[in-house]
Amino acid sequence: KSAAFKDAVEFMARFRDYAPFNNMLIKLQKPACSFFATARDWKNRFKRAPKDDAAPMLILAPMHPIMLVYDLDSTEGAPLPEKFQNFANATGEITAETWERAQKNAERDGIFVQFKTLASTYGGYAQRLGGNARRFKMQIVIHAELNLPSRFAVLCHELGHIYLGHLGSDSDNWWPCRGELTHASVEIEAEAVAYIVAQRMGLKTSSDEYLGTYLSDTDISAGVSLELIAKVAGRIETMSLKNLPPRKSTANLLLPAGAPIQTRKARE
Repeated sequence: KSAAFKDAVEFMARFRDYAPFNNMLIKLQKPACSFFATARDWKNRFKRAPKDDAAPMLILAPMHPIMLVYDLDSTEGAPLPEKFQNFANATGEITAETWERAQKNAERDGIFVQFKTLASTYGGYAQRLGGNARRFKMQIVIHAELNLPSRFAVLCHELGHIYLGHLGSDSDNWWPCRGELTHASVEIEAEAVAYIVAQRMGLKTSSDEYLGTYLSDTDISAGVSLELIAKVAGRIETMSLKNLPPRKSTANLLLPAGAPIQTRKARE
């Protein structure tokens, strides 16, 4: 599928200390890996070490057949920088009714929300559903270990990606197609939406730290639309406060089955 190909290519480009082929090997062994290094690098650079029961991953090494590396969740030791510990944390109160209303309204738009255990530095991700579909167009996966306020903030971020058109339009044109934006642009837009909604719902998030990795003092990424950010934030806020009537679909939708055809990871 085209999105799986794109995701693999982006993964191979992400870890600059290792060769693209080795990054591909890591992708095959642990697709959700966010950071990895040798035991020596973890010790010398981060004062961390592999856990006793850590399962290493194999890559090729110059002058040697293989090298063992470990992902972040397989290590322990010195604390991580604060931006890695608190990247998806939100504090405040969100009622179960607010969460259920937002989730139900998302499903009304053909967006399937579920929970999985992800790498510690992933809050969640959104992807298109392809293949023999019948009911859902998009899928949002949220880290199962997050508390309710944090889950809600991540949901707003991933819904932002969808409604801002970062994954392309849908068969009913309920959101636009803006797949040409850069990675920095889509993360700025989606997190700005999440920040606005969370603030108006009484939550405090780590959006300032997250956005700080994509913003400079002088320039903002090309294509970022304040108008769309405002409209999508209002849309998601309404989804959280009101039970919306059913959509009238012009497409013949199916249940989620088959491989995803496009993926947008967020909060990496």
